[in-house]
Amino acid sequence: MRTDHLAGSASVAGFEVPLEMLSACHGRVEAQCATLRRLLPHVVTYGADQDAQWAASRVMRYFDTAAKDHHADEEQDLFPALLESMAGSGAVDLHDIITTLTRQHREIETAWRQLRLSLARLENGDPLGLDANEVEAFIQLYERHIACEEEELLPMAKQLLNDEILDRIGRAMRRRRSIDNIDGLALRPGS
Repeated sequence: MRTDHLAGSASVAGFEVPLEMLSACHGRVEAQCATLRRLLPHVVTYGADQDAQWAASRVMRYFDTAAKDHHADEEQDLFPALLESMAGSGAVDLHDIITTLTRQHREIETAWRQLRLSLARLENGDPLGLDANEVEAFIQLYERHIACEEEELLPMAKQLLNDEILDRIGRAMRRRRSIDNIDGLALRPGS
């Protein structure tokens, strides 16, 4: 059976363009959510077959690593940089957006912990481990979150953040992922 219908793909952007990389990550999150949606009818038809187990494993790996790093990229680097760029100039709307997005991160993480348990059962061969309502609730949380970031936060960031700040954010994103070679220069961890 073809397994490419269970896994999605999205475009790749590099650390030198951190806002585009964050947006590309949204595309990858959407692809993983699409995999989750396709997984539900697949499990009904085929049970916890090898394809379903493989897809569950890939979704878990993605949300355990890349999605977690994405939230850290925003909360530790992008959000503070945006607030700093607006210091003293009425950043109330921006502060409200960031507060909402941070709260949404916690809600997504809570929903993920529960959904991950179900996916782990599926990965281990339990076809009854995946609940359609749980999957859909998780996906809807992410869809609302991504819409807010794409429609409000990232356009604002493009206007407010200069190249120096964006470079700093990109370097932090690279370090977070333990990529020690920036522009061909070997770096010590933490440098």
